[in-house]
Amino acid sequence: MKRIFAAIKITPDKRLTETFYQLKSNLKFDRINWVELPNLHITLKFFGETDDDAIPEIIYHLKDVASLNPPFDISLNGLGIFGSTYKPKVIWVGIDNSSSLIKLGTDVLDRMDNIGFEKDRQNFVPHLTLGRIKFTNDKKLFNETLERFKSQPFQTSKIDQMQLIESKLSSDGPLYTTLSSFEL
Repeated sequence: MKRIFAAIKITPDKRLTETFYQLKSNLKFDRINWVELPNLHITLKFFGETDDDAIPEIIYHLKDVASLNPPFDISLNGLGIFGSTYKPKVIWVGIDNSSSLIKLGTDVLDRMDNIGFEKDRQNFVPHLTLGRIKFTNDKKLFNETLERFKSQPFQTSKIDQMQLIESKLSSDGPLYTTLSSFEL
């Protein structure tokens, strides 16, 4: 069994990296599990614990989906949260110009649903998770900090591949291994 997901890796540019470290510094008294910068990604499909025997079929279908989708650009803009201002759960970066990304994500979800990996109940909402919030010490400071970056443009990224990634959980955070890459 492997804990796997399909994703698009994102390499942060200088502006996104600086903002990331500003957030970590400004929110250092909050309990937030920050994503390591080399692990930044847009999740297309989380499979969870998956039988090793099913992985070749997943790879086959992801490769096919990738071949049917051309490369595209996305713009990473602004910060937001999942949850409420009173009980935030996730800090994320928004994605503009995402019609091609939404199509790719929907194609992956549809194809995986067809081979027995059910869709989540929610629609595909492309985002880049920066941190998972466990506890906010000062909600006013937290919200003011995020408000400063709410509309900030970060970077444009060319998307020309997706990956199937294994995630091994450890006390130091998840360890990611790319099992396969698929060119768009």
